[in-house]
Amino acid sequence: MLLRLTAKAEFVEGNKMLRIHFEDADLGSVRVAAAPNPFWEIAGSLHRFQTRNGRWAYASWFRTVRPRLRDNGLERAIRTVLLPLFPRAAYFPDFLTPGQGVDGLAAGCEAILATCPRRVAEEVERLDRTVGAPPWAARLGSLEERRELVRLLRLYHDTCIAPYEETIRTRFDAERAALGRGFLDGGVGGLLGGVGPSTRWIPPVLHVDFPPAEQELRLNGRGLTLLPTYFCWRNPTSLADPALPPVLCSPVRGHAAAPSTGPQPADEPPVPLAVLLGRTRAGALCAVATGATTGEIARAVGVSAASASRHATALRDAGLITSNRYATMVLHTLTPAGASVLRAAVPAGQGSS
Repeated sequence: MLLRLTAKAEFVEGNKMLRIHFEDADLGSVRVAAAPNPFWEIAGSLHRFQTRNGRWAYASWFRTVRPRLRDNGLERAIRTVLLPLFPRAAYFPDFLTPGQGVDGLAAGCEAILATCPRRVAEEVERLDRTVGAPPWAARLGSLEERRELVRLLRLYHDTCIAPYEETIRTRFDAERAALGRGFLDGGVGGLLGGVGPSTRWIPPVLHVDFPPAEQELRLNGRGLTLLPTYFCWRNPTSLADPALPPVLCSPVRGHAAAPSTGPQPADEPPVPLAVLLGRTRAGALCAVATGATTGEIARAVGVSAASASRHATALRDAGLITSNRYATMVLHTLTPAGASVLRAAVPAGQGSS
């Protein structure tokens, strides 16, 4: 069984803040990443082993991944190598989450291998000062040592991330669509203001609840990449080095509030919407507000998958949602017409998520 690592500076919820300062040029250079970054998913998933916070949201993953790790003989390597390098703490090395990862696992692995040895040494030393680094980490400046680390990262990815890529991509695309709707409805302010409940856009600064530390990030015309991340829990995170290309990793929607015993049906849909569409179909439309698979609609409104599929078909035929297939899953998102109907039915000041 994996042992839970207790870092010296465990994340603690509080009022610490990351303030991201925008200039005029930055507002035109805000983008949402085109694909998930497997290295941020690796980091976030390793953090999930180190806390019980949010365990309910990843219960299915935990149930299946632990036997895989045991069968592949990876438990000891994770406990002695990966968890010490990726502590759920005030700091872990930036070179472990290369931006090139959005181009795929291979591209990110090459970036890790190509990292300047001096930078590796500086980041390992910072890890040691902040939370403590294992003695062997000082050898990561060696290309051979990094090759061994990359080999382990690949094995971990193949075991813990790759089998769930469809789910990760589905939730990523749903979040990307929701952020896109924020931009269409409210411009850059709507996009930045829609990153999540832990962020507040007060021009020209994006305020982010940031438990690790107080931090100021000045973009200075470089813009900002928003990266929805499946294994990111509650609070967004970012690179520690302000000189690196700015990125803000944010949790995908659907993990915002912990139910008492697993996923629960959604709240009652707005009465005017229920009168118009019927209670169940209105609930299905609300469930699609941030993107949902057919199974997620079924769980949200308490019906069978077949019934949820029929409701989704009716909503799609009415032009209120659109559906896209990703391998074995179908992701449903609102059309502009669907978003308008839902927005008109929700009382002012009350969100739909």
